[in-house]
Amino acid sequence: MMRLWLGVFCFLFLHIGAHAFAILPGDSLNHQEITEQAILNATVQTCRALAVAEGVNFNFPAQPYTAENVAAACGASQSLKTFSQAIKSITLRNIRVDIRYFFNSSYHVDEEMFVQGKGIITEGIAAVKASNRMENYETARQILGEIMHPLQDFYSHSNWVEMGKTVPNSNLIRAESSIGNIADINRATCRNCDGDDCTNNILEDILEGEILTSGYSGLVPFVSTKPPGKCSHGGFHDQTSKQEPKGGINKDTLTSEHGHLHIQAANVAIAATSELLEDIRLAAGEISFLKMVGIARGSSRALCFVTDTSKSMSDDIAVVKTVTSSIIERYKGTENEPSLYILIPFSDPGFGPLIRTSDANLFKNIVDSLTTTGGGDKEEMSLSGLQLALTSAPFSSEIYLFTDAPAKDEQLKNTVIALIERTQTVVNFMVTDTVETNRRKRRSVKQSQTRAINEPEAQLYRDLAHASGGQAIEVTKAQLPVAAAIIAQSASSSVVTLLQASRSPGQTDSFTFIVDQTVTNLRVYITGKSVTFTLTSPTGASQQSTDTSGSLITNQETVGNFITAQLQKQVGEWRIQMVSTNPYTLRVIGQSSVDVLFDFVVPSVGPFGGFDTLDTRPRAGVTGRLLVSIAGSDSATVNEVALVESSAGSEEITGAVASQGDGDYLVQFDVMPEVEFSVRVKGRVQGSSNDFQRQSSTNFRASNLTLTADSENILIPGTPVSVPFTVSWTGSDGNLTIRASNNKGFDLTSPSMLFLEGGNSTNGTVTLSAPTNTPSGSDVILTIEAETPDGTDSNYIVLRFSILNPNGDFSHPDCELLNLQSNCPENCSTSTWKLDVRVTDGDNGAGVDRVSLIQGNGTYNTSLEAGTGNITLVSYTASCCAPEMELLVIDRVGNVGSCLFSARDSVSISVSQSLSLCLSIVALGYLLLNEVNTE
Repeated sequence: MMRLWLGVFCFLFLHIGAHAFAILPGDSLNHQEITEQAILNATVQTCRALAVAEGVNFNFPAQPYTAENVAAACGASQSLKTFSQAIKSITLRNIRVDIRYFFNSSYHVDEEMFVQGKGIITEGIAAVKASNRMENYETARQILGEIMHPLQDFYSHSNWVEMGKTVPNSNLIRAESSIGNIADINRATCRNCDGDDCTNNILEDILEGEILTSGYSGLVPFVSTKPPGKCSHGGFHDQTSKQEPKGGINKDTLTSEHGHLHIQAANVAIAATSELLEDIRLAAGEISFLKMVGIARGSSRALCFVTDTSKSMSDDIAVVKTVTSSIIERYKGTENEPSLYILIPFSDPGFGPLIRTSDANLFKNIVDSLTTTGGGDKEEMSLSGLQLALTSAPFSSEIYLFTDAPAKDEQLKNTVIALIERTQTVVNFMVTDTVETNRRKRRSVKQSQTRAINEPEAQLYRDLAHASGGQAIEVTKAQLPVAAAIIAQSASSSVVTLLQASRSPGQTDSFTFIVDQTVTNLRVYITGKSVTFTLTSPTGASQQSTDTSGSLITNQETVGNFITAQLQKQVGEWRIQMVSTNPYTLRVIGQSSVDVLFDFVVPSVGPFGGFDTLDTRPRAGVTGRLLVSIAGSDSATVNEVALVESSAGSEEITGAVASQGDGDYLVQFDVMPEVEFSVRVKGRVQGSSNDFQRQSSTNFRASNLTLTADSENILIPGTPVSVPFTVSWTGSDGNLTIRASNNKGFDLTSPSMLFLEGGNSTNGTVTLSAPTNTPSGSDVILTIEAETPDGTDSNYIVLRFSILNPNGDFSHPDCELLNLQSNCPENCSTSTWKLDVRVTDGDNGAGVDRVSLIQGNGTYNTSLEAGTGNITLVSYTASCCAPEMELLVIDRVGNVGSCLFSARDSVSISVSQSLSLCLSIVALGYLLLNEVNTE
C-alpha cells in the first residue's frame, strides 16, 4: 500500500503555513495582504531550507511575520530596505492589474476566461524563471506581481471554493495540464439569489459535476449583458447582477454576495500564491530566489563601476583596480560585503559589455585585467555606459563613473536623468583634468593628449550628479586615488541621506538636519570651489571648516573640488551654514537601519478607487500624491513629508499625511512644484525622544506634459512589439520633440516630432524588436521622452520588457525506474537498498539542468547517459532504515518535478503525483489551521 509522507520542501511549506494563515473573523484580505503574507512565508521557508542544507540552526521569527523580523531570522538585517522594496514592487504590480487591466476579464478570470487567465499565469511563470536565470530580478518581480493577480482572483471569482475545494488548483501554474471542466457558453450556471441571500445561487449540477464557472460583469446600465443563465460577478457597480439570474458569486470581501466564503477563498489564495513562489524557488534555487525578493548575504548593495578605457585613462584604471581591491578586502566576510559587482567599460565608438557577478575574486580579476585602448578623438560614450549601468544595477544603487573625457553621446542626458529618477540611483563622477574654456584653447599639443574637459563639458557631469544626489568630483590624476578612497568608504547597504541640497549660483545659506539614535558614521560631502562652512551641534557648540582644533569635526579632507568631514555623533538638530559665491552641492549621510521608500501615485479613474504608481514624472501645478513606507522599523511613524526646492532657494511644500496601516502613508500635496525638488520625511521610532529625518538623494521634477503608454511586458525575439503612447499638454500649439531609446541597442522606430494643439493630446507609436538570437530571460528597458517646443519642459515613461522564446519547453522532466533492489529484513540496520533511475526531459525538452536529493540520507551519484545530451542517470544507495527517497528534478528552463521512491513498498510515484501530494497536504494544513483559529 502506498504510504503518504512529506518531503523536506513539503514539510517546510506546511510548517510555514502552520505559523501564517490565521485570519480573524470579520477581517477581509485584499491582494496586497495576501501577496505580502505569501512572500514573507516563502522567504522564511527558503531561509530555513538554506539553513538545513548548510547544517546551521534556524529560528522562526515571531508571529505575525514582518519584513523586519523575517530579514533578521534570515540573518540579513542589512537587506531590510531592499527586501521591503522587493515586496512593495511585487505588491504594487499586483494591485496595478485592477487599474490597468480592469476591463480585461482574462486578468481576473471573469466571464469563464479560465484558459486565457491560465495562459497569462504560465507565460509569466516562464518569464519569471528565465529572468531569474539571467539575474534580471527587477523584471522578474514586476511580472511576478502581475501574474499573482489572476491566480488569486481565480479563488475569489470562480466557484472553486463553492465546489468544496480546500486546496489550490495546482494545474493553474502548469502549462501542460488541464485546469478542469469549464462550463460551455450555453450552459446555465446560476439561479436568482433569494433576495440578498446568494448562498445557494450556483446550480447543483454545476457544483456536483465540478464544472468551473465565474461571474460576468458590466458597468454600463442598459448596455451591459451576459449570456442567458450565467452567474454575475456581483457588487454595486455590476449591472449584469441586476439581470436574470440576479445576484453574484464573488468572494472579494466579507460583504460580497459570497462573502461567507471570503475567508476560505483568501486562505486558498494564500496557499496558491505560496505554491507559485515554491515552484519559482525550486527552479531558481535558494540563493537566487532570495535575491529576487531583495535578500542577499552581506550588503544588498551593488558595487558598480562605469569606466573609460581609452588610452589616456591608464592612471585612472590603476585607481579603479586599487579601489576595487580595497573595498573587497575591507568588507569581505562582513555585513557590508557587496552582493553584486558590476563593471561597464566604455570608450569610442563602443561601450560594454556588461559584466555582472557576485564572485568578488572573479570581479577583482576582471578589473585587474582591464587595459586601455583607442580613444583617438576627444569624446567617449560615457552616457551610453551609464545608461546600461542604470538599467542593470538594482534600484537605489550607487554608481561610480571614471573618465577624463567629455560625453560623445550627450543627447542621452534626458534619458539618463529619467532612469536616475525612476531607479533613485546615486551617480558619482570621478572626472580628472577639467580646465576652463580659455585655458583649453591655449594648451599645447602635448597637453591636448590629456583630453582635458572644458567647463560646459564638465557641467553635463555636474548636472547628472546633481540629479542623482551624487558628487561630480573634479581632480587631477594625481589626486584621484585619494578622492576615490574617500568616496569608497560609503559603500554600505545601510547608508541613508539626512540632507542634500545645492545652490547654483552659490550663496550663503543655512540648512538643518536631524540625527537620531539609529544613525552612525555621520559624514558631510561637499563639492565646489572656495567653499567654507560652519557647523552647529544640538548642544549649541559650533566649529568652522577652517578650525582644526574643534571637537565636532573628527576628520576632514579636501581633494580637488571635494570636501569631506567626519562628524562627532550628537543626537538632535544640527545646523550647517554654507558660504560661497560659487555653485556647490551638500550631502549629509550616515548609516542606519531606518529608511523610507516612496512612489509617486495617482488616483485610479476606475469605479473602485485606489492608486496607481507612476512610471513618469508627476503633473506640475496640480494635486500630487506620494505613497511613503518605512523600512527598518515596525514601530516607526511618519509625521511630516515635504517637497523641498533643490537648488535655487529654500521653498518647501508640506503634505497632508494619512496612515494606511502596516507602515504605509498616503501623502497629498495641494500643488506639485514647478521647480526641481527632493523629498524629505520626518518621523519617530517608538521609544525615541527625537525625530528621525531622511531625504531623497534623487532630485525630481514635475511636468506640465502628461505622457502615458502601456504594453505587454513580454517581448518575443524577432517579433516587433508596438507601444502606443499619448502626450497631452496645457500649453500653446506646437511641435513636441519625441525621443525613444533602449538600453540594449535593439531596433526601434519612433516619431521624432508630433504636432500638438494646446490643451489637447496627440498619439504616437514606438515599435521595438529584439533580435531572434536574444536569450530568454534577457530584459530591455525602453524610455520614451516628450519635450515642449521651447525645450523648457519634458516628461518620460520607462517600460521594462522580458524576452521570452515562444517555443520554450513547458513540460517538467520525468523519471524512469531502471532497477530497484530492496530486500530489506526486519533488522534494517544490517542491509541496504539500491535503485537506478533515468531522468529525462523528453525529446523536445531543454534538457535536465540539475538533480538533487531532497528526501533520504543515502548516497547518490549522477552521470550523463552515454550518447545523449539531456538524459541523467542516478544511482542511489541507502540503509534499509531509511526506506524512502525523493529526487528534485529541474530542467534548463526551470520546469520543476520530483520523483518519490520507496524501498518498503517497492513503489514509485511520478513527478506530477509527488508534487500534487505535497501541495495537497500543504493546502490541507492551511485549511485546518484556519478552522482552529476561527473557532
